[in-house]
Amino acid sequence: MSAVLCVGEGLISLTPPTHTPLESATELVVSTGGAEVNVAIHLARLDVPTRFAGKVGADPFGARLRHTLDNAGVDTRHLEEHPDLPTGLYVKDATGGTTTSRYYRQGSAATTYRRVPNAALVGVGHVHLTGITPALSDDCHVLVRDLLALEHVRTSFDVNYRRALWDVPEAAQVLRSLASRADTVFVGLDEAGEVWGSETPEEVRRLLPQPSELVVKDGSHEAVAFVGSQVHRVPAPPVEVIEPVGAGDAFAAGYLAARHFGLDSDRALRWGHALAGTVLRVLADHALIDRTILENQAREGALDDVES
Repeated sequence: MSAVLCVGEGLISLTPPTHTPLESATELVVSTGGAEVNVAIHLARLDVPTRFAGKVGADPFGARLRHTLDNAGVDTRHLEEHPDLPTGLYVKDATGGTTTSRYYRQGSAATTYRRVPNAALVGVGHVHLTGITPALSDDCHVLVRDLLALEHVRTSFDVNYRRALWDVPEAAQVLRSLASRADTVFVGLDEAGEVWGSETPEEVRRLLPQPSELVVKDGSHEAVAFVGSQVHRVPAPPVEVIEPVGAGDAFAAGYLAARHFGLDSDRALRWGHALAGTVLRVLADHALIDRTILENQAREGALDDVES
C-alpha cells in the first residue's frame, strides 16, 4: 500500500483551560499542532501509511514534535532539524468568548524548508499540502508549487487561508493558482468567501473546475464534494464545541483516509465529519481515535467521548 506524504510546518501549541482568556490563564497545556502535522497524525492512527517532511529546530520543542509523530506511527525519517533557528509555536486565546490563535513563527526553522529529498518520495502515492506553507516564505511557496507539479502521485491541497500571514489580494491569487493544480482540494465556505468572494459551494466549483475532487465545508451545516460531474452533500452532525482549532485538518484526514481505502465520496464526507467532531470536543488539535471507532461514528452519526 502506497504512503501519504504530508509536507509543511510543525508547531507547538500552548492552550489555556477551556474558555480561559490567555491574559488571566495561570497554566497552559503543551501539545503539538500545525495543519500538516495534524493530518499526518490522524492518517497514521487510521492505519494509512504516512510520512512527514519538514524542518523543526534542534530544540526540545522540535524533539517533542518528532516524538509525537513517531508515537502516532508517522515516519519521521525526513523531518529535518535546523541547528540555529527555533521551532515555531502558537498560543490559543479565548478572550471575548471566541478562540483565536497567536502565532510565534517568524524566523522559525520551518520557513527555510525548500526541498523534499527524493528518498522521501519513494513509495509515496499521495502528497498532502496546505495554503499555510506558501505564505511562510518564498522558499516555501516554491516548495509547494514544485510538489503540486509532481507526476505519478495524487496531490491534495487544503486552502487554509490565514489572514495573519498575508493579505487577501496576494492570497487570493496564489491560493487559487495552487489549488487549481491539485487533484483534491479542501476549502471552507467561509474562507472562500473571504478570499474569493464565493457565497455558495457551486460558486467555488466554478472558480476551481480543475481539481477532480473539490470538498467545500460549510461549517456546522454540511460538506459538499464535487467529484467530476457528481455532487455529494452530507449534513454535519450536531456536536458540542469545546475548542475549534484543528477540526478542519481532522476533516481532511478523515476524507482522505476513506478515499485511500476505496470508500465512496458520501462515506468519505461522513468520515470527515466524524473525525472533525472528535477534535471539536477536545482542547488539543487531534484526538485518539482508531479506524474502527471512526467507522462506527461515521455510520451512526454519533460522537463518543475520546481522549486528546
